Amino acid sequence: MRSGADYLAALKGPRRIYLDGAPVEDVAHHPAFAPIAKTIAELFDLAADPENGISVTDPATGSTVNRLFTPPRSREDLKAYREAATVWARHTHGWVGRSPDHVGAFVAAFSAHPEAFSQGERDFSANIAAYHKRVLEENLYVSYAIIPPQVSRATTAHAWEGDLIQAGVAEEREDGIVIRGAQMLATGGAVADEIFVSCIKPLGPEDADFALGFAVPVDAEGLKLYCRRPYAPAATSEYDYPLTSRYDETDALVVFDDVFIPWERVFVYRDVAGLRRQFFDTGAHVFGNWQAQIRFMVKTQFIAGLARKVAAVNGVDKFPGVVEKLGELASLTSIVESAVLAAEYTAEPDENGMWRPGSRAVYGAMGLQAELYPRLLAILRDLVGGGVLQVPSSVADLTNPETRADIDKYIYSPSAPAEERVKLFKLAWDVVGSEFAGRHHQYEMFYAGAPFVVKGYAFRNYGFDGVLGDIDAFLSSYDLDGAITR
Repeated sequence: MRSGADYLAALKGPRRIYLDGAPVEDVAHHPAFAPIAKTIAELFDLAADPENGISVTDPATGSTVNRLFTPPRSREDLKAYREAATVWARHTHGWVGRSPDHVGAFVAAFSAHPEAFSQGERDFSANIAAYHKRVLEENLYVSYAIIPPQVSRATTAHAWEGDLIQAGVAEEREDGIVIRGAQMLATGGAVADEIFVSCIKPLGPEDADFALGFAVPVDAEGLKLYCRRPYAPAATSEYDYPLTSRYDETDALVVFDDVFIPWERVFVYRDVAGLRRQFFDTGAHVFGNWQAQIRFMVKTQFIAGLARKVAAVNGVDKFPGVVEKLGELASLTSIVESAVLAAEYTAEPDENGMWRPGSRAVYGAMGLQAELYPRLLAILRDLVGGGVLQVPSSVADLTNPETRADIDKYIYSPSAPAEERVKLFKLAWDVVGSEFAGRHHQYEMFYAGAPFVVKGYAFRNYGFDGVLGDIDAFLSSYDLDGAITR
């Protein structure tokens, strides 16, 4: 298993990452990407340490591989996966939404169901098996771009004006395909090794040119990433912006300027039904989203702990109204944790022996994510009040002897000197008020798509047949003949 240093060294290729109209020469050391690259490197070092339970022996090769990139084959495997994913999530406190284990879970599930990739006009089952083997052997960080550009939500790509706006097939060759167009939203793509490109949005038969699944190295010729405004460079210090300065993932529009993809890297080709098979028939969607809920669980726990700390420092943690708010935070956080554990408890092996987390619990929690997260922030906002607005402009006010005396005198709490109080409220601001915080608010609300999409997953996986049967049985237990007028 490669180390964090190995991962950072791999970022030195000729990548075409653009910020402010200019290419980024050295991703690993650029101020926009160096902090998150360092964090990802730390995750790989954690995985390589056998004490953390993330490394495991691959029975097929006898080599040591990343457990988070393997499909669980038993209930014990599933539990070990949750524990390993929690180690990674706790290292980032849940603030890295697309850590390598997210798409790693998708690829692992793909590999457990090669038959899902053999049902189109071409058989790509060997390709997905070989690609999973590469991910394991090289311990790769794979990001993904699986959403079309937001040109029109009323139509799909075939109806858009212009030549291949959504990433599609520009040319088919004997040795591969040429891709032209764009896809979003490659979170972490600038610091990933590779990007898995496909489409999660439902397509019609006329969209066959866009019904694709393939993997591409980030340094591929003709591949360009246009990143959103990065927040890390504006973070004046870790003290002032403790989250922004470490965990700012970059989201990017991925542009394909006639990028050649060899056949061995293609998994779905001009196969609309194949898009659904790869995500849902393989169990990849529920498995990858269970990983995401493990990460979300850790993040909600972090916010709850922060709120509890703020209440204690403010000396209001015994007030009934504050206890009520903290109790609501505890309840909301427990809902997510309970869903994670329930998904594990109700897991079952599928026909290929991969243990799938219970979809009812996974999608039930996902269906409320867009409502849970804003409520968590609202409670924290209420508890911090104006405290996040009275903090000094930067750590310089605490290091300058001319200003430090005033900070010590006027910004303190009985249980926390000024330095600790300011530090706490700076963290709270990075959760609720900074640009980093705003991006995370939007990210969690639309993590799995629009509300109707996410709640559609919950609807389809709840199992209404059972409860409808109960209603029908109860209704049939009485009729007009037995009615008594009172």
